[in-house]
Amino acid sequence: MPPVDSFADFVSEASSFVWGPLLLIPLLLGTGLFLTIRLRGIQFRKLGAALRLGLLQRKEPGAADGDISHYQALTTALAATVGVGNIAGVATAIGLGGPGALFWMWVTGLVGMASKYSEAFLGSKFRVVDENGEQRGGPQEYLKRGIRGPAGKVLAVAFAVFAALAAFGIGNMTQTNTIAQSLDDTFGVPPLVTGIAIVVFVGVVLIGGIKRIGNVTASFVPTMILFYIVAGTVVLGANVTAIPDAFALIFTDAFTGTAATGGFVGSTVAMALQFGVARGLFSNESGLGSAAIVAAAAKTVHPVRQGLVSMTQTFIDTIIVVSFTGLVIITSGAWTSGKEGAAMTADAMSTGPFAQVGGAVVAIAVVFFALSTVIGWAYYGERCATSLFGIRVSLPYRAVFTLVCLVGAMWELDLVWGVADVLNGLMALPNLIGLLVLSGLIARETKAYLAKDPDLTDPSAALADLEPAR
Repeated sequence: MPPVDSFADFVSEASSFVWGPLLLIPLLLGTGLFLTIRLRGIQFRKLGAALRLGLLQRKEPGAADGDISHYQALTTALAATVGVGNIAGVATAIGLGGPGALFWMWVTGLVGMASKYSEAFLGSKFRVVDENGEQRGGPQEYLKRGIRGPAGKVLAVAFAVFAALAAFGIGNMTQTNTIAQSLDDTFGVPPLVTGIAIVVFVGVVLIGGIKRIGNVTASFVPTMILFYIVAGTVVLGANVTAIPDAFALIFTDAFTGTAATGGFVGSTVAMALQFGVARGLFSNESGLGSAAIVAAAAKTVHPVRQGLVSMTQTFIDTIIVVSFTGLVIITSGAWTSGKEGAAMTADAMSTGPFAQVGGAVVAIAVVFFALSTVIGWAYYGERCATSLFGIRVSLPYRAVFTLVCLVGAMWELDLVWGVADVLNGLMALPNLIGLLVLSGLIARETKAYLAKDPDLTDPSAALADLEPAR
């Protein structure tokens, strides 16, 4: 790498390497593809049954260990993932990699569903009960309990450290800063006022722990997603004749690159791949390990059932919500405007009926999406912190996390975005290693359970023998 003249330069170089073509991109796609093959395309075979269990049935019949329902676990995971990445992240990927980047975001989502299933399965299988009687699980538990010897413990500690720190960046300051800037630019709300309002909201939710978080996200998340999809549908309706050409552009540019046009400077296939995969993971977090933390809190009679419900989160995030953003940007022609991030999405939304209020629609969506991410990541960070230092740090962590929301709203955070990207990547590394090492266990237990309950309609099949958690 070139000489590093400052910390900012170092962070930029580190982010480029971690998210470059030699490390996370092949590891993420490779792991997802490997698990897809080993699990015989479980994300395609069982998607319908998983959606029914998570969205319609919502909880297990009868008693089951856990703190929250399937549905609450799913909406909490969606809260953490459906965030700024679905608005600004998609625009950034298309703005730098061209329309073809959306194709690679889809690929990341589809193969990532197998990764999400696997990590949620392990999170549920290897969870433990903490001193407060609540479930604690995720990579920080299944790495040390599933992989024997010092290697598993080192991987578990590494994940917990990176995740507890990353929560303050990607799950807090970057989100609250985006809310404050968006409300200031669109409605003239001072960042201090926004920051105080966020602190009050987040503090009230977090003080109630995972049960209150689950209750809030169960109503909050469906509302925000429905609002955004309806808005996107209106814009796509105004640009309906451009949809076929948009799909053609997405598929061709994914493999040929994009020539310069309008305010777009052109891109290569490598750029489409790099930015599509990087922003895809930023959005859906498949392979990152974070969603396994809340999957461990779900009331379930078998890890396979929770794994399948958690898998649908990636489908909803990437195949549905990300697609709406990407198609709105491409069909409107906003991707050639030269604008960046949320400004590009706002420009795209300012089409047809939203010609005068597109910016306001995006600003409202940013508030919903980013606030939900803050809530979800607060839980992730806290669970990782308690795995390192014990339950005594739970309330202090929540308090500090809440107050940092004000810092995020008030400061310029260009450097924090870079650090957040690096920490996200470093979180993924130990988790992906664990998924590969434990893939045999995942495949065996998945096959055994689905042989007895292929449609997820017979929870009694959970009485089938499980390999003991180590």
